[in-house]
Amino acid sequence: MKKLSSTQWIAISMVVGIILGVALPAAGHPTVAMVEKATSSVFLRMIKSLIVPLLFSTLVVGIAGHGDDMKKVGRLAFRSILYFEVVTTLALAIGLLVVNVVKPGAGVNLAVASTDKGAEFAKTEVSFTGVIEHMVPQSFFDAAAKNEVLQVVFFAILFAVALSRVKGPSKDFMLKLCQSLSDVMFKFVGLVMAFAPFGIGAAIATTVGASGLGVLVSLGKLVGTLYGALALFILLVLFPVALVARIPIARFWKYVKEPWLIAFSTASSEAALPLAMENLEAFGLPKRIVAFVLPTGYSFNLDGSTLYLAVASVFAAQAAGIHMPIGNQIVMMLTLMLTSKGVAAVPRAALVILSGALAMFGLPLEAVAVILGVDALMDMARTSVNLLGNCLATAVMARWEGEFPDKVKGAPI
Repeated sequence: MKKLSSTQWIAISMVVGIILGVALPAAGHPTVAMVEKATSSVFLRMIKSLIVPLLFSTLVVGIAGHGDDMKKVGRLAFRSILYFEVVTTLALAIGLLVVNVVKPGAGVNLAVASTDKGAEFAKTEVSFTGVIEHMVPQSFFDAAAKNEVLQVVFFAILFAVALSRVKGPSKDFMLKLCQSLSDVMFKFVGLVMAFAPFGIGAAIATTVGASGLGVLVSLGKLVGTLYGALALFILLVLFPVALVARIPIARFWKYVKEPWLIAFSTASSEAALPLAMENLEAFGLPKRIVAFVLPTGYSFNLDGSTLYLAVASVFAAQAAGIHMPIGNQIVMMLTLMLTSKGVAAVPRAALVILSGALAMFGLPLEAVAVILGVDALMDMARTSVNLLGNCLATAVMARWEGEFPDKVKGAPI
């Protein structure tokens, strides 16, 4: 038993979770479902508790501790945003192509669905101006309490740049403090990961127990379309990008596979972030690049979620029997590309953006109620691709900056 790796334990826990979810559905066994949900929630809360101190300390040490200036940080930011926009545009294009070819919405009956759920998500307004304002925290402590990753990154960068301009004992003390905090938090990650198989198994059991596998019968085509489109995106976009950037794919996957499994099984990007940061540093990527690109990508490089939005929005039109010319679809995709930035912290962010887009383009909100039945299964896929895309983006930025490692520093956690 001790010879099993943590990745193998997580895979086993996922299988056990599926079996428990099928054998003990939430409706028939509410007490068991409550225990499963509590176990899953405890694991996610443990993960979230370490994100801000880990992210802040790592980013400050990565920038201020290596003599970086704002010009260097600005160059990395520009290159990252440019890369993010190109890749997410390709994700939209692939999603649009696949959903128009497969037509998963054809024959779906929206009459039995209610607009209440769709209207509930549509109440959350998202605008480009609001996204820009949301990036800047009014209070660091408020941002930290709410786990607003992008706001923490913004504050940490300014703090690190200011610290890099300080001379003498004050700078040395603050750097040592942040380095010590970073060291402790990485050990914290190891402790939390020991609980991962239990938390992940419980998360899978909760998902399957609540939704059941029977819901796949009616909406299996939609789920299959999304999974197929995501696989196509990995094959046609991420894989060639890795080859062009000369990323050693087998070695890269060795370090990314466990965070990817955590993201897939919990459908939570936050749950995978600390381990992804640690493993990418073990892979040899510079601390300053990992600490900047990975969390920033969680707001601006949501490849899986972007592709999902393309599939789900056209699915709604197909299910309603509404013909959307390709020109209208492209306009809707451009709208989605703008409004989907920086909303990772919004609960069920993809559904919020989808509902707003449907309302804007006169498509039925009943589609959201239909999609909710299988959203948990689709959320697992899109979240894991988000994680994979951001890990690759971090490696690509390291190569672009001329700081990609020739040798590996250590072994993955």
